Amino acid sequence: MSKKALIIIDIQNDYFPGGKFPLDNSEQAGAKAARVLDHFRKTGQPVIHIQHISVKEGAFFFLPATEGAEIHTCVKPLMNETVVLKNFPNSFRETALEDELNKLGVNELVITGMMSNMCVDATTRAAADMGYKCTVVHDACCGASLEFDGVKAGSAEVHAGFMASLGMFYAQMISAEKLIA
Repeated sequence: MSKKALIIIDIQNDYFPGGKFPLDNSEQAGAKAARVLDHFRKTGQPVIHIQHISVKEGAFFFLPATEGAEIHTCVKPLMNETVVLKNFPNSFRETALEDELNKLGVNELVITGMMSNMCVDATTRAAADMGYKCTVVHDACCGASLEFDGVKAGSAEVHAGFMASLGMFYAQMISAEKLIA
């Protein structure tokens, strides 16, 4: 029997306007994630919040004990919801996430969060490799603009590229509206 949990990755203040690393579409993605969170709460399904705390030398956002590192109000955890702290893009690396999922008997993950091209990607790939069935709510995620070897890619293109890549093997892609329906 399948048991789902919602994983909300790094929807934190620094990614929103006024933060130290604002992402295009963070407000829209945060609003979609909030709708998915509300659905999971109403249906009594488990929710796990992932909060990145930067400890790497030279980091400039998600710094310990800063407002920017706090989980954004749009998906603020309730007292009974688990918050897993992480220091790496992969939410499983050196964290209690797998233990929490095992305690809950979860074998299917519904994933939302930020950034599509970093922590959402790393966590989804790791989860699939560990045997979890993964569904990514693509419009409840957003990415950053990138540049490589003189080629610039806007955040929409980066997000689409990572969602397409994950959707080829690692996860089912779904919109927030379809998931809730």
